[in-house]
Amino acid sequence: MDGFRTASLLSAWLFGYSALISIINPPAGALVFHSMTQWLTAQERSRLARMIALNSFAVLIVSLFFGSRVLGFFGISLEALRIAGGLSVAVSGWRMLSEDPDATQRQGERAPAALDTAPVERMTFFPLTLPLTTGPGSIAASIALGAERRAAGLGNLVVSGIVSLLVAASVAATVWFAYAHAAALVRRLGPQGTLVASKLAAFLLLCIGAQIMLTGATDALRAVLAAHP
Repeated sequence: MDGFRTASLLSAWLFGYSALISIINPPAGALVFHSMTQWLTAQERSRLARMIALNSFAVLIVSLFFGSRVLGFFGISLEALRIAGGLSVAVSGWRMLSEDPDATQRQGERAPAALDTAPVERMTFFPLTLPLTTGPGSIAASIALGAERRAAGLGNLVVSGIVSLLVAASVAATVWFAYAHAAALVRRLGPQGTLVASKLAAFLLLCIGAQIMLTGATDALRAVLAAHP
């Protein structure tokens, strides 16, 4: 019986981890994170990566355990969350896509003083954590995973809670590792490769934001049409 429960727990963890990590895509997020924090020192970037990972863990835990209740309490539909989150992602992608690389380099050549960390620290939750890391897609998936696990009755609530904690912790750890080592990834790509990868990541971010908005708008329109046949 214990072996069966362990196998069920491992299977549920693997399913939840693979589902969320494919949506969040930490390596791609690491390129975006580096392009937005490239004037910081390695220690400051590592500290921000840890803060983003902790924020991501909190967002995933809330989504897994209380996501549907929180949205219902504020009267927010999942469609509205997708549209708003997609808009903010698209705006961030457009800004990164249209920024001047020379201006960014000059900003990086300024002294990386402690004051320079203040704007980025204010961005650790929004938009670096939400929606760039744990966006509407991962939140929606977390809410669905939490609801499915409760409906399936995986052993009991204790086992379900353990699975949710393990999924959130492992995803957050992967985010921290990818973001903390973003500079190493950039060094391997080289200056030109980094510029190409950053612009490609920005364009993909713009497309992801547009797709999230389109999905939210489509679902909202489908709900309206279903309510008024």
